[in-house]
Amino acid sequence: MASSPHDARRSIPSVERLLGTARLRDLLRRYSRAFVVQAVREELDELRRSGTGGLEEHILARVAARLEGGAKPRLRRVINATGVVLHTNLGRALLPAAVARVVAEAATNPVTLELDLETGGRGERDRLIEADLTVLTGAQAATVVNNNAAAVLLALNTLAEGREVVVSRGELIEIGGSFRLPEIMAKSGARLREVGTTNRTHLDDYRRAIGPDTGLLLKVHTSNYRIVGFTADVSLDELVDLGQAAQVPVLVDLGSGALVDLTAYGLPREPLVSDVLRRGADVVTFSADKLLGGPQAGVLVGARTVIERIRANPIRRAVRPGKLDLAALEATLRLYRQSPDLAGELPTLRWLTRPLAEMETIGRAAASLLGERLGSGYVIEVVLSESEVGSGALPGVKLPSRALAIRHPEQSPDDIARRLRGAEPPVIGRVSGGSFLLDLRGVFAPEDLAVCFDE
Repeated sequence: MASSPHDARRSIPSVERLLGTARLRDLLRRYSRAFVVQAVREELDELRRSGTGGLEEHILARVAARLEGGAKPRLRRVINATGVVLHTNLGRALLPAAVARVVAEAATNPVTLELDLETGGRGERDRLIEADLTVLTGAQAATVVNNNAAAVLLALNTLAEGREVVVSRGELIEIGGSFRLPEIMAKSGARLREVGTTNRTHLDDYRRAIGPDTGLLLKVHTSNYRIVGFTADVSLDELVDLGQAAQVPVLVDLGSGALVDLTAYGLPREPLVSDVLRRGADVVTFSADKLLGGPQAGVLVGARTVIERIRANPIRRAVRPGKLDLAALEATLRLYRQSPDLAGELPTLRWLTRPLAEMETIGRAAASLLGERLGSGYVIEVVLSESEVGSGALPGVKLPSRALAIRHPEQSPDDIARRLRGAEPPVIGRVSGGSFLLDLRGVFAPEDLAVCFDE
């Protein structure tokens, strides 16, 4: 007669019995007792809920698998074959190898984060990056927070809390993660004063909106979309002249601000932070992990009097970056100032400027390696593709690229995508035109796609 669920549950061994086995004693040398006990209890609870028993060796094998799975980091390396260079979901900009070494040094040693070695007294974090930022942008002063949303929030709260901020309706952006500028403005304590229409805003719209309650004129670089057709907007020069005449400061949010002229690398032009400051903006905010190619951070540069007011805001402490981000940002800025081959050392620029012939050569070799790993039935070929910058930078710009198109007569592109996400390391691509595509812009050696499968 078959055993009843009650009998099966009675056959389940105790936690202590399993902990006394040779296999778990070995695991207790690798993991903490609390971690092992938790895995054992979870496995036994699952057996009790299902009403089934199991051979002890099978239970021990499942406990071991549970421990190994739980020990893997949740933040895992993946192969970015999506064709999106600055992929928000995949961590945006990659740090240069030289920068990663600086971060590792800062992570494993005491550092001069807020120590002035000359005086022996407390120092200021901004001194780590301010000199480099002022040289690279022409700003009088600079400060850094943990991302650009925080930079905008801090600037608005400092310069316009309880007052009106005048901004064109066509610049009230929403970016990834449901970040909406009007909502950030509301949280800052400033009051939104929209002018113009979605597609057309004129200087007179700003002029009529300025009054005793005006605290700030805001211009937002629409870095993640374009409005075309019957349009009109107010130039920064016009807005600065108006602000100076009305004695109202001008804030420019550049989003993915560039420090170097991208046209020198064959890419479309993006507004330079230095140009915006030279044209008279009082403060400029931008991200460090987009076109700059550094760590996640929000940078504020501008007039000394304005930056000093921002530094004195108590909110700044709540959004300041930690030592690792500052170490990475300082090292990245040093590359901008010192490297004779910025495109060779900065991964973001290297990805954006890759030769097509290089991608084709790597693609042909990678197709053979990946085909061996995937097994029979898969058809893999190098095809034309298009990449994009991503993270709202250079919207609408398509970069000619190459990709591996993968097909199988019995598997859908989604099935292939799922299988490659389960590889080690996971490979992230995209489905297009009935194939699963692995864009080669982020694949620098055929061995990158020599992945392992558990099947």
